[in-house]
Amino acid sequence: MKVREKFILIALISIGIILAISFVWLPILWLFIIVGPLVLMGLFDIVQKKHTIRRNYPVIGRFRYVLESIRPEIMQYFVETDTEGRPLNRILRSLIYRRAKGANDTEPFGTQMDLYRPGYEWMEHSMYAKNNPKDIGEFPRINIGGKDCKQPYSSSLLNISAMSFGSLSKNAVLAMNKGAKMGNFAHNTGEGGISDYHLEGGGDLIWQIGTGYFGCRNDDGTFNENTFKQNALRPSVKMIEIKLSQGAKPGHGGILPAVKNTEEIAKIRHIRPGVAVHSPPSHSAFANPIQFMHFIKKLRDLSDGKPIGFKLCIGRKQEFMDFCEAMIHTGITPDFITVDGGEGGTGAAPVEFSNTMGMPSREGLVFVHDTLVGFGLRKEIKVIIAGKIISGFHMARAIALGADGCNSARAMMLAVGCIQALQCNTNSCPVGVATQNKSLMKGLVISDKAPRVKNYHEATIKSFLELVAAAGLNTPTELGREHISKRVGMYNVKTYDEIYPYMTEGCLLQASNIPENYQRYFKLTRIMS
Repeated sequence: MKVREKFILIALISIGIILAISFVWLPILWLFIIVGPLVLMGLFDIVQKKHTIRRNYPVIGRFRYVLESIRPEIMQYFVETDTEGRPLNRILRSLIYRRAKGANDTEPFGTQMDLYRPGYEWMEHSMYAKNNPKDIGEFPRINIGGKDCKQPYSSSLLNISAMSFGSLSKNAVLAMNKGAKMGNFAHNTGEGGISDYHLEGGGDLIWQIGTGYFGCRNDDGTFNENTFKQNALRPSVKMIEIKLSQGAKPGHGGILPAVKNTEEIAKIRHIRPGVAVHSPPSHSAFANPIQFMHFIKKLRDLSDGKPIGFKLCIGRKQEFMDFCEAMIHTGITPDFITVDGGEGGTGAAPVEFSNTMGMPSREGLVFVHDTLVGFGLRKEIKVIIAGKIISGFHMARAIALGADGCNSARAMMLAVGCIQALQCNTNSCPVGVATQNKSLMKGLVISDKAPRVKNYHEATIKSFLELVAAAGLNTPTELGREHISKRVGMYNVKTYDEIYPYMTEGCLLQASNIPENYQRYFKLTRIMS
């Protein structure tokens, strides 16, 4: 029995006891002065739809909002801080919540950052700033689809990153998908397959296929062409993403705890219910880069020419270079590549994998972009970045470093009510976002949270475009590494083009032009193995 049901039971029992005693001692009715308002307050909390914590935890849930109302003096001591002790996460969470609710997202008293600490970054503005688009209809989009794609997709610059039904509740999935529909952006299904809740909202889908091939697998866990085709041809599926690895746990398969593996989820994933599911660490459908390119072609053919891409966190650099050589060797290229960073989040991952495995997103993004440029492949392939994309500046920095678009997961979770309770892997998420507990997920009201997803997306895109305009640029495509500066020491500042010099187009195709820091990787190629 959850807190909501316990409250109702305790309230009824308390009222019954007071009324019973009143027959022999009438003054006890004065207790209703205390009990009555608490009962009414709790009942109102249960029926209201805007605050999930209060719906799931009537009366006592209000204490969280009391603490929030007197922040930052009190609340900053109850939240995570950055490596130097500043409550940076509180600032970013507050930004997301305000944008999701359509509230004012400005901050009084100027910057809350230490401008002189190493690592601080800023964007260089222009005296000749441009006018920023005010209408969402004016927002730029990117066209994803290479030379072999028959159904290219016009994508938003910011989409919902991969999170599976199973990890998330059906209410959270519905809220995100309906929000995506309202805001005209895409929703990545995560590797858990396509559920009815991904389809019900009508939002555009990026179907992610992981090593477990959930939704397109045989009984032995191998890839099934027939079930893949059935799902890939759905009108809602706009793109298909092969997940090679994710930043939170690269080289480690996905995890679905047994308590979350319900009959419904097991049916979607084509697995047995009630057991913990650990996806394999690597794919069984291909064993080398050449086979991988042919697998990409197979999926493109089976999906009738929809955009096919893959997601990875960079590990061994030569393996990605092997992919590029395989693209040239076979003539097959993906339509997009999603680069995840080691700082990416998840509901469940070993601590060592979360903290010490995988290249950070900025370095990974620069390496992927530059390597594609060096092989002359960049124009054919769109690059998308994932991993702690929260604000308009995060988008600007990523696109300046080489990305075409961005995906966000944690910000979208916060927009639907996540409070970072860190209960994702226990099935006891107090706000009904990362749980399969029906009592808890009831607290997440879809009609209230879907518009918040749309609001956050729209406000963040507008913020990003305002930064682009302030830099004196006409479009996001004009952003370059020279537009972002970083303090690398107390008295030393560099722009990103100084930190990461641009790669010369096609230089990796000629032995005499290969940069020194790339030369050793060509000795390790294995595309024909």
